Amino acid sequence: MSRKPIFAYLGTLLAFLVLDGLWLGVLMGPTYKSLLGSLMLDQPRLLPAVLFYLLYVLGCVVFVVLPSSTWQRAARLGALLGLVAYGTYDLSNWATLQGWSAGLAMMDMAWGTVLTAACCTLGYVCAQRAHR
Repeated sequence: MSRKPIFAYLGTLLAFLVLDGLWLGVLMGPTYKSLLGSLMLDQPRLLPAVLFYLLYVLGCVVFVVLPSSTWQRAARLGALLGLVAYGTYDLSNWATLQGWSAGLAMMDMAWGTVLTAACCTLGYVCAQRAHR
């Protein structure tokens, strides 16, 4: 069996955990708390968070990382996937939840676009190194 999918998955997952951890925990945690107030739990639920990352990274690897022929294509397709996925979440929340603002939706969609592009690119690089 090829190691390429394993390296693609692990590289993408590690990048996601590090970058999103910095974003949510260090850079934007207080901003989300102030914008969402009582909608946020004091501590996130671990199981749904783990399931999200495992599932989302699987989608990144299957739909972007492995089919891409260059890191630039992985970045572009990753950005598109991030925009669609985070857009689905944020626009649905904006449409249905009190307290979910246009500004919050746009900020989170931008982050999802950049985050997914970066992680798919790093996953692609890891997959290529494993393939050598």
